[in-house]
Amino acid sequence: MSKFIDYAEIKVKAGDGGAGCVSFRREKYVPKGGPDGGDGGDGGQVIIQVDSHLGTLLDFRYKRYYRAENGDGGKGKNQYGKKGKDVVIKVPPGTLVKDLERGKFLSDLVSADQFAVVAMGGKGGRGNTHFKTPTEKAPRKFEKGQKGEQKILSLELKVLADVGIVGYPNAGKSTLLAQLSEAKPKIDSYPFTTLHPNLGVVKMKDYHSFVLADIPGLIPDAHKGKGLGLEFLRHVQRTKVLVFLLDVTSPDLREQFDALKNEMRLFDPGLLKKKAILALNKIDLLNAKKFNINLNSQLPRCRISALTGEGIEKFLKLLNEELKREK
Repeated sequence: MSKFIDYAEIKVKAGDGGAGCVSFRREKYVPKGGPDGGDGGDGGQVIIQVDSHLGTLLDFRYKRYYRAENGDGGKGKNQYGKKGKDVVIKVPPGTLVKDLERGKFLSDLVSADQFAVVAMGGKGGRGNTHFKTPTEKAPRKFEKGQKGEQKILSLELKVLADVGIVGYPNAGKSTLLAQLSEAKPKIDSYPFTTLHPNLGVVKMKDYHSFVLADIPGLIPDAHKGKGLGLEFLRHVQRTKVLVFLLDVTSPDLREQFDALKNEMRLFDPGLLKKKAILALNKIDLLNAKKFNINLNSQLPRCRISALTGEGIEKFLKLLNEELKREK
């Protein structure tokens, strides 16, 4: 299984344009023919394209420099130089591309085969044919090709999912994903079992389906990168609906819920504007009398056991309703 990498920095260089040519016609009976130097070819471009078979930025750990081909120089008889070959860099769906040096957003690549030109090749220089004038019939002027663009880029992968499950470590996120879909996330009883987002497809009875993401658990100061915070938070930005999954056996349930919301607010206030529901998990471990839980929230809620499946049907119905409202 390939390692999940969701951030990389690379350097790209587009091809330089080829130089124009200085040449003169040398035909029989025309010993002093006019200029016929061709233009140089344009440099190749750097293109980033989505490959739906990829799910990680792992390849960029081993190769961080990409260069397109230079254009060829022009030739006599008004022959243009050959254009340099483009270089195409493949990335997984959901990749954000930014120009680090200029602090500029370049592209958000989400759909299959979508692409963006991130570095333009230099234009080829003009040959001496262009410099002929009534007073200068045998010009020896030509242009060098322009330099291709060079950039340092950041690639940031944010998983594409309809629903993101958020919660503290061991709240039962991976168990819930396994219960709802055919995904096989790693499940254990210690923190940070989930080290990267897991995706599963949930199929409803009406043939409708949606993508659910189990994302690494949050802890205080996650927005600063503590624990697996940043690995979690960047991926939840694309989801349409959030599920706050809370462990009802926790003695400080409301405190954890408030902390979850606070970490999300500090990372991106827009996260708390998303549609969301509350799922109170592990009810199979509690006595029914202990269900007087005050979370001071108006969010739709349900009680479930991700392990036994209790309450799952009601949970899916509630989730499906919120997705339809979002659409």
